[in-house]
Amino acid sequence: MPAELRISRLALTVLRADLGRALPEEGCGLLLGLIDGPFWRIRRIWPCRNSWEPLTERAQRFAIDPREQLLAQRWSRQHGWQVLGSAHSHPTSEPVPSAIDRQLAFVPTLMLILGPAAGAGGTAGPGWAAEPGWASEPELAAWWLVGDGQPGGPCRRLGWRMED
Repeated sequence: MPAELRISRLALTVLRADLGRALPEEGCGLLLGLIDGPFWRIRRIWPCRNSWEPLTERAQRFAIDPREQLLAQRWSRQHGWQVLGSAHSHPTSEPVPSAIDRQLAFVPTLMLILGPAAGAGGTAGPGWAAEPGWASEPELAAWWLVGDGQPGGPCRRLGWRMED
């Protein structure tokens, strides 16, 4: 389990833009980078198409095509990196893993979720404007989903910071 996540400025910019483009559906992608002792460094976002079926449920569900996962793994290995986890958006709910997120995840795993901040009240917070398509300031939360042998097992919130 990572002690802290460090996300490159470029990766964070790509993540927010890509997940925002998917609105009003959930967007998704893979997190590529390095494990540096207790720190996990996310260097690149591998944008993915939400392939959840049926289409009508994509506002609350996402699935990443296994072929996209294989391409991301191959590319990462060629560059000395690895797939560290996944990211997705919650267009209408807080950035907390849902029961279905926990049930369908291959645990243990890292998961980033972008969603409306708790208590945002439909307005952007200080120092930041609401992004297009979001009703309020989106918050990015990092989670470690633990494999305890139970579907929908526990998860732990992780700290993260942006770095250049």
